[in-house]
Amino acid sequence: MGGLRKLAVSFVVPGPAGVAIRDRLKHLTPQDEKVLRAVGEHQGALASRDLRARCADGHDHSTDAWAARKRELTKESSSRIAGAITKATHDQWALARRCQAAYMKTLAAGIKTLRHRLSLPVGEKGTKRAAGGYHSRGEWFRKSRRLAALEARHAAAVAQWQAGRVRVVRGGKRLLNTRHHLTQAQLTEEQWRQRWEAERWFIAADGESGKRFGNETIRVTPDGEVSIKLPAPLAHLANARYGRYTLTATVAFAHRGAEWADRITANRAVAYRIHLDTERGRWYLTASWQRPAVRTVPLETARARGMIGVDTNADHFAAYHLDRHGNPVGDPHRFPYDLSGSAGHRDAQIRHALTRLINWAKSVGVAAIGIEDLDFTTEKTREKHGRRKRFRQLVSGIPTGKLKARLVSMAAEHGLSVVAVDPAYTSLWGAQHWQKPLATPHRKMSRHDAAGIAIGRRALGHPVRRRTAPPPHDRSDRAGHRTAQAGPGHRGREGTRPPTTDRPPGGPSPNGKRKREPSASNTVRNAPRTQQWVQDSLMRTG
Repeated sequence: MGGLRKLAVSFVVPGPAGVAIRDRLKHLTPQDEKVLRAVGEHQGALASRDLRARCADGHDHSTDAWAARKRELTKESSSRIAGAITKATHDQWALARRCQAAYMKTLAAGIKTLRHRLSLPVGEKGTKRAAGGYHSRGEWFRKSRRLAALEARHAAAVAQWQAGRVRVVRGGKRLLNTRHHLTQAQLTEEQWRQRWEAERWFIAADGESGKRFGNETIRVTPDGEVSIKLPAPLAHLANARYGRYTLTATVAFAHRGAEWADRITANRAVAYRIHLDTERGRWYLTASWQRPAVRTVPLETARARGMIGVDTNADHFAAYHLDRHGNPVGDPHRFPYDLSGSAGHRDAQIRHALTRLINWAKSVGVAAIGIEDLDFTTEKTREKHGRRKRFRQLVSGIPTGKLKARLVSMAAEHGLSVVAVDPAYTSLWGAQHWQKPLATPHRKMSRHDAAGIAIGRRALGHPVRRRTAPPPHDRSDRAGHRTAQAGPGHRGREGTRPPTTDRPPGGPSPNGKRKREPSASNTVRNAPRTQQWVQDSLMRTG
């Protein structure tokens, strides 16, 4: 095992902690839209101001500073609205910090690769595990300049991290940069301005358990009636008692509607958010709530009924069903998807492929799905695959983060667990030990199908290899069984495998004459030479 890195331990991925559902606000009157826009603009300005104050505090932030900011916002809105704004500000600041850490990790990976390649002689060939030297002195010089640039960026990012300074754009950095490329984005300045303002609005409220229907700021009754508690400066727009505005539109959540109704009937907390889709000109209401913490299923329980091993690729999932002993069952299954086009199209493709995968997993009766714990941070750097642009685009196009979140949430709804395994050597060892033995004239085995078997066996706790080497023939009694064979508790572990021919013992031979089979001896050592001990190279009982 020299030169191989240590494999990480497999684990059961925790289930989702929250639920979100959405419905459209139909048939809004012009007055309704006017009020929603006024509320969004007013509270959006308060959120921008609060975010600026939080970013200025950096590491000096404290609970006293939080309380002071909330008191200032309460004067221009309400206590509950101020609490929702400050909480959203802290969540946004924390997200920016995590993105900053990921950015530093990416820079560090590129710097490490550049330093390694620059230390090698020009023209030296690389290996499978590490890239070689650069092709020419000119390329070496250009990469040395890039190393200096990356080191400067990394030093600046580390300094900002230590100082607690983050960069946040309310409305999104991508949409902000679109302002400089309106022709390419096929937008007019007015259309971009509408989208930019809508993204910066803030019409949201956190839920409160014990309050009427679980939310005092944005209240939705079981009949679907929506009312909003207006901020103090906009109280003159109210059309109901206590400074509230009731919309003419009603909502009816088709998905999880019964679960939502049970929560608001019991006055349990439900958070709401209202936003405008400027492309379609539609208003939507999103309801979300937290789920109680559910204890993760033990790993042994997840392995009890076998496993579905899934290999993630750029255009399909390659899945294989394995029993609890690690034996492949049936034929491989592939679930294709297309990751080209818009973000909505890609997300729909992933959801459709995962739905088919989960339905098949339920039909075969397994309790868990094994998948690789992928992280392409070191693979996405152009320093490692600078000339292989198509490969870099291929790796970057695999939505690992979104895929994990989708699979965990969708599998939890069907009572399936997800087991994450170390992705090291799964494709290599799967092709080496499983691709050729399982290939038949009627079954085409790809490298990805074999990787699915390797992933499933690793999730089950078995080695990737089919069988270990047998004990020495002259020490069969002392050497014992193969290390990968079934344990002492499994019935039939001492039994032999069926013979390769379908002819029953004592039956007619191929030439039509009956031939008597010699009697088997009690021990292997004393067995007649005519007795054949055949063991299937693929199937085993443990």
